[in-house]
Amino acid sequence: MHSRRILVVEDDAAIRRGIVDALTFSGYEVLQSGHGIEAQKLAMSASIDLLLLDVVLPGLSGFEILKAVRTIRPILPVILLTARGEESDKVNGLRLGADDYVVKPFSIRELIARVEAVLRRSPERPNQIEQLTVPGGVADLARREVRFKDGSRSELSEREVDLLRYLASNPGRAISRDEILMRVWRLDPRHLETRTIDMHIANLRTKVRDTASEPRVVLTVRGKGYMLGTCGSP
Repeated sequence: MHSRRILVVEDDAAIRRGIVDALTFSGYEVLQSGHGIEAQKLAMSASIDLLLLDVVLPGLSGFEILKAVRTIRPILPVILLTARGEESDKVNGLRLGADDYVVKPFSIRELIARVEAVLRRSPERPNQIEQLTVPGGVADLARREVRFKDGSRSELSEREVDLLRYLASNPGRAISRDEILMRVWRLDPRHLETRTIDMHIANLRTKVRDTASEPRVVLTVRGKGYMLGTCGSP
Protein backbone atom coordinates (compact mmCIF):
# COMPACT_ATOMS: atom_id res chain seq x y z
CA MET A 1 0.00 0.00 0.00
CA HIS A 2 1.17 3.51 -0.82
CA SER A 3 2.25 4.98 2.54
CA ARG A 4 1.23 8.49 3.54
CA ARG A 5 3.92 11.04 4.34
CA ILE A 6 3.59 13.29 7.40
CA LEU A 7 5.66 16.30 8.44
CA VAL A 8 6.04 16.52 12.24
CA VAL A 9 6.92 20.00 13.53
CA GLU A 10 7.73 20.00 17.26
CA ASP A 11 10.58 21.82 19.02
CA ASP A 12 10.74 19.43 22.01
CA ALA A 13 13.14 16.72 20.79
CA ALA A 14 11.79 14.01 23.12
CA ILE A 15 8.16 14.62 22.16
CA ARG A 16 9.09 14.83 18.48
CA ARG A 17 11.00 11.55 18.66
CA GLY A 18 8.02 9.81 20.31
CA ILE A 19 5.62 11.06 17.65
CA VAL A 20 7.96 10.13 14.80
CA ASP A 21 8.50 6.61 16.21
CA ALA A 22 4.76 6.05 16.68
CA LEU A 23 3.88 7.24 13.17
CA THR A 24 6.67 5.18 11.62
CA PHE A 25 5.50 2.09 13.52
CA SER A 26 1.97 2.77 12.20
CA GLY A 27 3.25 2.63 8.62
CA TYR A 28 3.66 6.32 7.76
CA GLU A 29 6.67 7.99 6.18
CA VAL A 30 7.79 10.86 8.38
CA LEU A 31 9.67 14.12 7.88
CA GLN A 32 10.51 16.21 10.95
CA SER A 33 11.60 19.66 12.03
CA GLY A 34 12.06 21.51 15.30
CA HIS A 35 12.42 25.08 14.05
CA GLY A 36 9.76 27.36 12.63
CA ILE A 37 11.66 28.76 9.63
CA GLU A 38 12.90 25.35 8.49
CA ALA A 39 9.47 23.85 9.09
CA GLN A 40 7.76 26.48 6.94
CA LYS A 41 10.12 25.78 4.03
CA LEU A 42 9.41 22.04 4.28
CA ALA A 43 5.66 22.54 4.62
CA MET A 44 5.58 24.75 1.52
CA SER A 45 7.69 22.53 -0.74
CA ALA A 46 7.89 18.90 0.45
CA SER A 47 5.55 16.22 -0.87
CA ILE A 48 3.49 15.50 2.26
CA ASP A 49 -0.04 14.31 2.98
CA LEU A 50 -0.48 15.88 6.42
CA LEU A 51 1.20 18.45 8.66
CA LEU A 52 1.41 17.94 12.44
CA LEU A 53 2.23 21.43 13.66
CA ASP A 54 3.20 22.61 17.13
CA VAL A 55 1.95 26.11 17.93
CA VAL A 56 4.92 27.39 19.98
CA LEU A 57 8.16 27.18 17.96
CA PRO A 58 11.44 29.08 17.68
CA GLY A 59 11.72 31.31 14.61
CA LEU A 60 8.05 31.31 13.59
CA SER A 61 4.91 30.31 15.44
CA GLY A 62 2.69 27.49 14.28
CA PHE A 63 -0.03 30.04 13.52
CA GLU A 64 2.34 32.00 11.25
CA ILE A 65 3.34 28.81 9.45
CA LEU A 66 -0.28 27.71 9.06
CA LYS A 67 -1.28 31.09 7.60
CA ALA A 68 1.59 30.98 5.08
CA VAL A 69 0.94 27.35 4.12
CA ARG A 70 -2.74 28.03 3.46
CA THR A 71 -1.86 30.65 0.83
CA ILE A 72 -0.28 28.06 -1.52
CA ARG A 73 -1.50 24.68 -0.20
CA PRO A 74 -5.14 25.39 0.63
CA ILE A 75 -6.23 21.76 1.09
CA LEU A 76 -3.20 20.24 2.87
CA PRO A 77 -4.53 18.56 6.05
CA VAL A 78 -3.13 20.23 9.20
CA ILE A 79 -3.40 19.16 12.84
CA LEU A 80 -2.20 21.62 15.47
CA LEU A 81 -0.31 20.40 18.53
CA THR A 82 -0.64 22.80 21.44
CA ALA A 83 -0.06 22.95 25.18
CA ARG A 84 -2.47 25.85 25.34
CA GLY A 85 -5.95 24.97 26.50
CA GLU A 86 -7.47 28.39 25.96
CA GLU A 87 -10.50 28.36 23.70
CA SER A 88 -9.27 31.47 21.84
CA ASP A 89 -6.15 29.63 20.63
CA LYS A 90 -8.19 26.69 19.37
CA VAL A 91 -10.62 29.00 17.58
CA ASN A 92 -7.74 30.98 16.06
CA GLY A 93 -6.15 27.80 14.71
CA LEU A 94 -9.40 26.57 13.19
CA ARG A 95 -10.11 29.98 11.64
CA LEU A 96 -6.66 29.96 10.03
CA GLY A 97 -7.48 26.64 8.39
CA ALA A 98 -6.42 23.85 10.76
CA ASP A 99 -8.40 20.63 10.30
CA ASP A 100 -8.06 19.53 13.94
CA TYR A 101 -6.07 20.20 17.11
CA VAL A 102 -4.64 18.05 19.89
CA VAL A 103 -3.93 19.52 23.32
CA LYS A 104 -0.80 18.39 25.19
CA PRO A 105 -0.35 16.13 27.01
CA PHE A 106 -1.98 13.65 24.63
CA SER A 107 -1.80 9.90 24.21
CA ILE A 108 -0.17 8.43 21.12
CA ARG A 109 -3.34 6.40 20.48
CA GLU A 110 -5.41 9.59 20.41
CA LEU A 111 -2.94 11.29 18.06
CA ILE A 112 -2.88 8.36 15.62
CA ALA A 113 -6.68 8.24 15.67
CA ARG A 114 -6.86 11.97 14.87
CA VAL A 115 -4.34 11.55 12.03
CA GLU A 116 -6.32 8.66 10.53
CA ALA A 117 -9.60 10.58 10.81
CA VAL A 118 -8.25 13.71 9.12
CA LEU A 119 -6.65 11.72 6.30
CA ARG A 120 -9.89 9.79 5.74
CA ARG A 121 -11.86 12.97 5.15
CA SER A 122 -9.12 14.76 3.22
CA PRO A 123 -10.39 15.73 -0.27
CA GLU A 124 -7.03 15.00 -1.85
CA ARG A 125 -6.73 11.42 -0.68
CA PRO A 126 -6.78 9.20 -3.79
CA ASN A 127 -7.74 5.56 -3.92
CA GLN A 128 -4.76 3.31 -3.23
CA ILE A 129 -4.50 2.02 -6.81
CA GLU A 130 -1.36 -0.02 -7.34
CA GLN A 131 -1.37 -1.05 -11.02
CA LEU A 132 -2.65 0.26 -14.35
CA THR A 133 -2.48 -1.31 -17.79
CA VAL A 134 -0.52 0.57 -20.47
CA PRO A 135 0.18 -0.25 -24.13
CA GLY A 136 2.29 -3.41 -24.09
CA GLY A 137 2.75 -3.54 -20.34
CA VAL A 138 1.75 -2.46 -16.86
CA ALA A 139 2.40 0.62 -14.71
CA ASP A 140 3.34 -0.66 -11.25
CA LEU A 141 2.62 2.35 -9.03
CA ALA A 142 3.78 0.61 -5.85
CA ARG A 143 7.22 -0.01 -7.38
CA ARG A 144 7.17 3.29 -9.31
CA GLU A 145 7.98 1.71 -12.64
CA VAL A 146 6.47 0.70 -15.98
CA ARG A 147 7.22 -2.86 -17.14
CA PHE A 148 6.75 -3.90 -20.75
CA LYS A 149 6.28 -7.37 -22.25
CA ASP A 150 9.55 -6.98 -24.20
CA GLY A 151 11.42 -6.84 -20.87
CA SER A 152 12.18 -3.10 -20.84
CA ARG A 153 11.26 -0.79 -17.98
CA SER A 154 10.74 2.91 -17.31
CA GLU A 155 11.10 4.50 -13.88
CA LEU A 156 8.29 6.76 -12.68
CA SER A 157 8.86 9.80 -10.50
CA GLU A 158 6.85 10.24 -7.31
CA ARG A 159 4.91 13.07 -8.97
CA GLU A 160 4.06 10.89 -11.98
CA VAL A 161 2.80 8.12 -9.71
CA ASP A 162 0.63 10.60 -7.79
CA LEU A 163 -0.71 11.99 -11.06
CA LEU A 164 -1.66 8.54 -12.41
CA ARG A 165 -3.29 7.64 -9.10
CA TYR A 166 -5.37 10.78 -9.06
CA LEU A 167 -6.56 10.32 -12.64
CA ALA A 168 -7.37 6.67 -11.92
CA SER A 169 -9.32 7.62 -8.79
CA ASN A 170 -11.57 9.85 -10.92
CA PRO A 171 -12.57 7.52 -13.81
CA GLY A 172 -14.54 9.04 -16.65
CA ARG A 173 -14.01 12.61 -15.45
CA ALA A 174 -11.83 15.28 -17.07
CA ILE A 175 -9.53 16.81 -14.44
CA SER A 176 -8.60 20.47 -14.93
CA ARG A 177 -5.02 21.65 -14.68
CA ASP A 178 -5.95 23.81 -11.69
CA GLU A 179 -7.39 20.80 -9.87
CA ILE A 180 -4.26 18.77 -10.62
CA LEU A 181 -2.10 21.56 -9.20
CA MET A 182 -4.19 21.70 -6.02
CA ARG A 183 -4.77 17.98 -5.45
CA VAL A 184 -1.57 16.40 -6.83
CA TRP A 185 1.02 19.18 -6.63
CA ARG A 186 -0.75 20.58 -3.53
CA LEU A 187 -0.09 24.10 -4.72
CA ASP A 188 -2.29 27.11 -5.33
CA PRO A 189 -2.75 27.48 -9.14
CA ARG A 190 -2.16 31.21 -8.77
CA HIS A 191 1.49 30.52 -7.92
CA LEU A 192 2.44 28.12 -10.73
CA GLU A 193 1.86 28.06 -14.48
CA THR A 194 -0.40 25.29 -15.68
CA ARG A 195 2.14 24.65 -18.46
CA THR A 196 4.01 22.67 -15.80
CA ILE A 197 1.22 20.08 -15.93
CA ASP A 198 1.46 19.78 -19.71
CA MET A 199 5.21 19.12 -19.53
CA HIS A 200 4.74 16.40 -16.92
CA ILE A 201 1.98 14.81 -19.00
CA ALA A 202 4.26 14.79 -22.06
CA ASN A 203 7.05 13.07 -20.09
CA LEU A 204 4.61 10.58 -18.59
CA ARG A 205 3.19 9.69 -22.00
CA THR A 206 6.71 8.94 -23.25
CA LYS A 207 7.34 6.59 -20.33
CA VAL A 208 4.10 4.64 -20.83
CA ARG A 209 4.56 4.58 -24.63
CA ASP A 210 1.48 6.69 -25.23
CA THR A 211 1.34 8.45 -28.59
CA ALA A 212 0.66 12.18 -28.81
CA SER A 213 -1.63 11.72 -31.83
CA GLU A 214 -3.73 8.89 -30.37
CA PRO A 215 -3.10 8.62 -26.61
CA ARG A 216 -4.68 5.66 -24.84
CA VAL A 217 -3.53 6.16 -21.24
CA VAL A 218 -3.71 9.92 -20.54
CA LEU A 219 -6.32 11.63 -22.71
CA THR A 220 -6.56 15.36 -23.40
CA VAL A 221 -10.09 16.74 -23.13
CA ARG A 222 -10.05 20.03 -24.99
CA GLY A 223 -10.97 22.98 -22.81
CA LYS A 224 -11.29 20.81 -19.70
CA GLY A 225 -8.02 19.05 -18.88
CA TYR A 226 -6.96 15.41 -18.71
CA MET A 227 -8.54 12.06 -17.95
CA LEU A 228 -7.49 8.42 -17.82
CA GLY A 229 -8.19 6.40 -20.94
CA THR A 230 -9.58 2.88 -20.95
CA CYS A 231 -6.11 1.42 -21.53
CA GLY A 232 -5.00 2.93 -18.23
CA SER A 233 -7.88 1.56 -16.18
CA PRO A 234 -6.98 -0.51 -13.08
